[in-house]
Amino acid sequence: LRQEFDDQLLIPAQRGMTPTAKAMELLDPLRQTLDQVRATLSSHRNFNPAKARLIFAIACTDYLQAAIVKPLVVELRTLAPGVRVAIRNLDLPQLEAQMARGDVDLALMTPQEAPQGLRARHLFDERYVLIGRKKHPRLREGITVAEFAELEQVVVSLEGGGFATPVDSALAALGHKRNVVLSAASFLFVPEIVSRSDFVALVPERLVRDCADKLDVMDCPFPVEGFAVGMVWHERSHGHSGQRWIRETVVSLVAHESSSRARHGYG
Repeated sequence: LRQEFDDQLLIPAQRGMTPTAKAMELLDPLRQTLDQVRATLSSHRNFNPAKARLIFAIACTDYLQAAIVKPLVVELRTLAPGVRVAIRNLDLPQLEAQMARGDVDLALMTPQEAPQGLRARHLFDERYVLIGRKKHPRLREGITVAEFAELEQVVVSLEGGGFATPVDSALAALGHKRNVVLSAASFLFVPEIVSRSDFVALVPERLVRDCADKLDVMDCPFPVEGFAVGMVWHERSHGHSGQRWIRETVVSLVAHESSSRARHGYG
């Protein structure tokens, strides 16, 4: 510092050292800078969601937009109105690079598909349910596997255009082949088309939690394997207090949803 300012800054005095005029001149701006550093450190340790201003980017499928992101955004508008959420399509091959660049802060997905090296946390186990419109002429609780296979059905093909899913393998093992008449590219499309037709579909349960007024929701008549849902994030954002708070909010919302379903006898 003495070389930088070409000044002794501190000189010997009768009792220790005393600052030079140059040192006194630097005192106020240095004090202000230190105060700013302290404020930054304090805000990092004590995140205040009500006053926060940040953009949080989430990558996920359309189903998880409905199951998790929708209630999260509603919650954030109340608790953290200054937080803006950007939703991105989940691109698994690019996910790690996107997170390393800061383009994606959190991914909602099946944890087993997460790239190695990313942090992950299990959120819940999802199951499939059978849906049909209210007063469907052939859909009822206790429907047999054979009756189910005869119904006109909608499937979701994320690759696009496929009419078979792992469900068909399970059915084939039981000696049945189902009547698939529509292949959709998005889960979000399915509840609406099913509610307006005699189609039925197997969908993730949380997708139709708010559809009781227009859909009948029931157990599948044969075992269908569900899947796990988790959240994934990069080490670069692990210690960020704001992002950590949002992750904890996601966990809290999911736990509340799961306990609510348990109380009402779902799942």
